[in-house]
Amino acid sequence: MDIKPIRTKADYKAMLAEIEGLMMARANTPEGERLDVLVTLVEAYERKHFTMEAPDPVEAIKSRMENLGLKPKDLQPMIGGLNRVYEVLNYRRPLTLSMIRRLHDELGIPAESLIKPSQQQAA
Repeated sequence: MDIKPIRTKADYKAMLAEIEGLMMARANTPEGERLDVLVTLVEAYERKHFTMEAPDPVEAIKSRMENLGLKPKDLQPMIGGLNRVYEVLNYRRPLTLSMIRRLHDELGIPAESLIKPSQQQAA
């Protein structure tokens, strides 16, 4: 198996093209094993070069609301009264620890996103 490290964007693109060609490879075959190794290399390269920052807490909430088809009133059990929900969604009130816990538990929003200071409140 002739495999080299990914050092450049060209190496990365070539590796992705090779992975695409191997996507139908069966497990426990030479092609399947090559696919596993290449995917591992690409994942390591992406972790190092394409770090993603956690989204703004309010944007994370709005995104989850959109994905689940929720309205602001649906957030009342997690945030409080409707006026408080609108204050949070409009960056007028920061999330409390209990709100963060409930949003994480009920909507599955990553806690890392919710505890991050919002961009508009930090300004």
